[in-house]
Amino acid sequence: MVRLCAFALVLMTVDGACAQSWPSRPIRAIVPYTAGGAIDIVSRTVAQQLSLQLGYPIVIESRPGAGGVIGTAAVAKADPDGHTILLTASSHTISPWAYSNLPYDTMGDLAGITPLANLPNVLVVAPSANIRSAQALVAAARAKPGGLNYASGKRLRDPSQCRTVSSQRRV
Repeated sequence: MVRLCAFALVLMTVDGACAQSWPSRPIRAIVPYTAGGAIDIVSRTVAQQLSLQLGYPIVIESRPGAGGVIGTAAVAKADPDGHTILLTASSHTISPWAYSNLPYDTMGDLAGITPLANLPNVLVVAPSANIRSAQALVAAARAKPGGLNYASGKRLRDPSQCRTVSSQRRV
């Protein structure tokens, strides 16, 4: 079973924020996916409890689009004071390989804070395909390039992006 980790990310350059009491105002938490999904649900649950502990509200803002790039860019461009955070899936770390012109530097503009949850994902095939393992699926894909279809509720919906990532991982 594949596991997806939700991560909270904040701007890396919070030098000025360290000298002040944090937080000093409400925190904006950007979720770069549509409302109602797994990351959104985890984010709202964590934000509610964290708000109580910090004494400041955490406002969840959904900024979906471009596989999470739009919301992530908003965080990367925000004031580096620690009051804007990104709640995203670990899959965002492949964005530099999946997109040629990101409006931010994944490693330079963002820093991981903590994993928030492990969310299970499953890989399923029709029983008639007679594929019983991930290795058998890869073998079937290699044997018939372009012959397999897939569906996903996750990012990398464009097959060309999946092929790009797959080729870099030598799948």
